[in-house]
Amino acid sequence: MKFSFVLPKETTKQTLKELLEEEWLIPRKVRHFLRTRKNVLINDEVAMFHQEVSPGDTVTLIFEDSDYDVPTILKGNPSRVVPIWEDEHLIIVNKQAGVKTHPNQPDETDTLLNDLAAYLADKKQVPYVVHRLDKETSGAILFAKNPVILPILGRMLEQKEISRLYEAQIEGTLPKQEMTITKKIGRDRHDRRKRVIDNNRGQIAITHVKEVKRSGKSSWVECRLDTGRTHQIRVHLASIGKPIIGDPLYHPKGESQPRLMLHAKELELIHPFTKEKITTQATPFLSH
Repeated sequence: MKFSFVLPKETTKQTLKELLEEEWLIPRKVRHFLRTRKNVLINDEVAMFHQEVSPGDTVTLIFEDSDYDVPTILKGNPSRVVPIWEDEHLIIVNKQAGVKTHPNQPDETDTLLNDLAAYLADKKQVPYVVHRLDKETSGAILFAKNPVILPILGRMLEQKEISRLYEAQIEGTLPKQEMTITKKIGRDRHDRRKRVIDNNRGQIAITHVKEVKRSGKSSWVECRLDTGRTHQIRVHLASIGKPIIGDPLYHPKGESQPRLMLHAKELELIHPFTKEKITTQATPFLSH
């Protein structure tokens, strides 16, 4: 792999070592190989790690195949991939409901990760999971295209620097037009598929909910997460007596509906390398 980056104007004064280690999170072993092989260039000249970098500099990194482990992913159906935004480092796609984000068994091929592996094969790129959506949920989801950007995106997710907005259809209306649900979520000891409110042993979970439209006996709400617990939106809405329509786990009549009415409508982040603001909208597979 070989990547060249023109450092954006937002780049702070720092050494090449600080850039690689602290901002780009290049692993220690890989940094060692980059230095000893002289595989880092600044403006087409071999760089020293104590050298300062500046906005406008072109930093080139040359990686050997042995520097990173590349996962083996069986190829799925590339025609199911609906790209929203992509460059050589990352891709945001619109996932369909009923498709798993990634396989749980090595022989699975019917997941979005498998489909992306087939979609990217001609470009000699491999997808890496950054976060996931439930199988029943549709909408915007982010994948890395190389192992260099993967830990950076992971850190951004942990530090809440990747914003995700969801829409859902619920029974009735919210108690208030806007509210924040902060109930802790834990595993259901009686059903391994489910999560439950567990304020004693559960994990902290924070969901901001806003009613945006009423439609007959139901309402459309927008949800923004401060945390990313499994089934968080589904469990939190069910906990206030407003389960998502079509939810097969948390709505008593969910299985009578064609699908879970939950969609990741917007995903926003600052590109780690270019500092470009990326705002994407995933066309809903839902009807208002």
